[in-house]
Amino acid sequence: MKIFKAILVFLFLLVNLVIAQPSFADPIAEKSPEYAQLTQQLNQLLQGRSDPSAVGYNTAEELQKKISDLQFQKYIMESSEDWGVCRNETGKTLAVYAHKPSKYGSSANTLFYLGNGQKTDDEWDCDGIYLPSGVNVAGVKVPVAENQEQVGENQEQQLGQPLFVKIVDGTQLVARTNALTGEIELNAPSAGVVPASELNPVTPNLSQAQIDAQVPNAPID
Repeated sequence: MKIFKAILVFLFLLVNLVIAQPSFADPIAEKSPEYAQLTQQLNQLLQGRSDPSAVGYNTAEELQKKISDLQFQKYIMESSEDWGVCRNETGKTLAVYAHKPSKYGSSANTLFYLGNGQKTDDEWDCDGIYLPSGVNVAGVKVPVAENQEQVGENQEQQLGQPLFVKIVDGTQLVARTNALTGEIELNAPSAGVVPASELNPVTPNLSQAQIDAQVPNAPID
């Protein structure tokens, strides 16, 4: 009798699991148009390993670093069920870009202010962060004009202009301030860095002091 009851319980749990399966969330890779673009870029770089210069890299080490970053971002999109989430542990207010995904298309990307210790709502998509000029950021390669000297990939830099640091969909980004150096450190590689002045609509040139003076208004959990 006990064995019979145990079998019934097992069958009940199995049926519930089968019924519940369709309710499981799909990975972001199945929803985001960025996935196909990222996969295409990764495949192109993998094919260029024998000749890094042919795909725009000076050394095999630089190319491999980019490949590793893309492989990690691809894994993020294939394993995450949430859109991008940004967590602020910098000790200051953080400016972030976010929008509300929709089956009818994404709403406009908006600049929000995220308070220290807060993270953006996982029903929104945090697309990246705004870095004001004068802020030190580790591991971020600053875009330079063609007539300027190129800065090393791993060199820590002081930004000379406000930047948009983009993350891929599905990234759980954490921004922290290094207590020893005062630099902002990011826990995930960026998906691109562009001057904020090139965004549409153009983002105003804000200092960190101006950002700190804002009332946090980012959508949070």
